[in-house]
Amino acid sequence: MLCNRKMFLVVLLHVFTLSFLLAANFKLSPGPKAIVFIHGILGNYQEGSDIQKWVAEVHPDTPFYSIALYQRIKSLAPLWKQVDIIRKEVEGIMNNHSDGIHLICFSQGGLICRGILSTTQHNVDTFISLSSPLAGQYGDTSYLKYLFPNFLKSEIYKVFYSKTGQDLSIGNYWKDPHHLELYQKHSNFLAPLNNDTYTSEINDYKKNFLRLSRIVLIGGPDDGVITPWESSHFAFYDSNEKVVEFNQQRYFTEDSFGLKTLFNEGKIKIYVIPGVQHIHWHSNRTVFNSAILPWLI
Repeated sequence: MLCNRKMFLVVLLHVFTLSFLLAANFKLSPGPKAIVFIHGILGNYQEGSDIQKWVAEVHPDTPFYSIALYQRIKSLAPLWKQVDIIRKEVEGIMNNHSDGIHLICFSQGGLICRGILSTTQHNVDTFISLSSPLAGQYGDTSYLKYLFPNFLKSEIYKVFYSKTGQDLSIGNYWKDPHHLELYQKHSNFLAPLNNDTYTSEINDYKKNFLRLSRIVLIGGPDDGVITPWESSHFAFYDSNEKVVEFNQQRYFTEDSFGLKTLFNEGKIKIYVIPGVQHIHWHSNRTVFNSAILPWLI
């Protein structure tokens, strides 16, 4: 009888120990990080619907938030204004997910995310930039023709590099390589973010940007909107409209906002994906499987 009692106590101890270890492991292994999606110019929160569906298929417990602010025509509002409002909503999400979040940002949304990442002591783990004009925009694209049918890329600087032009989001990141002095003088969003013009906040921008664990840059030669398409990888035109790679840009070589540091630490992943038009990046399953899903961990 005594032997049976001892055996029972031993078994009970093992069960208790196993239960404790399982519980501890559960606490130490949180679920997938929450994802925040920010739409592009003239778009809305539904641009994130396919990605949300595919994430749910692979990681069903992943919290997913698609920001429903500054949609459609309202997306033409000045970018700092958009950043200020959208940042408040994203900060609320971050506060509810202390283990960190991922940002997936499409097109103009990538610039909004850059503004948030530069001005917030965030807990963003991975910033996934989905065909965003991170180094600026300069091209006769369908969007430009739709918004300004009477202007060519070579003339539109006269509009964008003015007080009125800076009241439009696209004017905030229009970078005419033939009029860089005007860009530096008038651009109140991209120029200070990239330290193309002096700002007293650049050290804070850099410190906050370096909080990232990873940046994923996605773009491709058949985009048709982002011009040059390499802007999605922080590259841009020189004065002869030849693309200068990101690692030869001044803001990289001088490490103005932390890009070089992140690159040297192996925290930047670059994807060049051909055959994808701009409006299809967020709804292309191959793009999701190859360039987005691997980093949602």
